[in-house]
Amino acid sequence: MERIFGRPIVTQEEMRARIKELGKQITADYTGKDFVLVGVLKGAYAFYADLARAIRIPMRVDFLVVTSYGSRAKTSGKVKIVTELTEDISGKDVLLVEDIVDSGLTAQYLIKTLAKQKPRSIKVCTLLSKPERRTVDVTLDYVGFKIPNKYVVGYGLDYQQKYRNLPYLAVLDMEGEQE
Repeated sequence: MERIFGRPIVTQEEMRARIKELGKQITADYTGKDFVLVGVLKGAYAFYADLARAIRIPMRVDFLVVTSYGSRAKTSGKVKIVTELTEDISGKDVLLVEDIVDSGLTAQYLIKTLAKQKPRSIKVCTLLSKPERRTVDVTLDYVGFKIPNKYVVGYGLDYQQKYRNLPYLAVLDMEGEQE
């Protein structure tokens, strides 16, 4: 039996409260707009679903499947879009929903790529931000939590495709694991 479960860094209750606040803010900011909520999979799936339910205006939903890590704990630095959008975002207000922004490379790449489709606006909402790890300048319009430079799992975030189902966020306990 594997002994990786980690130390909680953000509880379920803290996440619920913050997502409710973000939902209210996004609702106010996007009322009356042609709004598309774009989730970045796989990591953002839990946050995206809860955030979508907290937003109280009509919207379209769509997803991108993106990879930059492969099976390693450290980013490869190369972003690859595995599955494209199905919605036409031309002239629409797009909110890109990320699980975590650390280096900023993925968010920057996605903003540039989506901008080619001529949306009216593109903003970024992330559950977690690691400012210490930022290597590129990227604007985060909505941030759930700023966290220290620790590897976290749970609530959609994984380690080698595991631990996404934890109902809270935890610092990964790497004791006995090889990176």
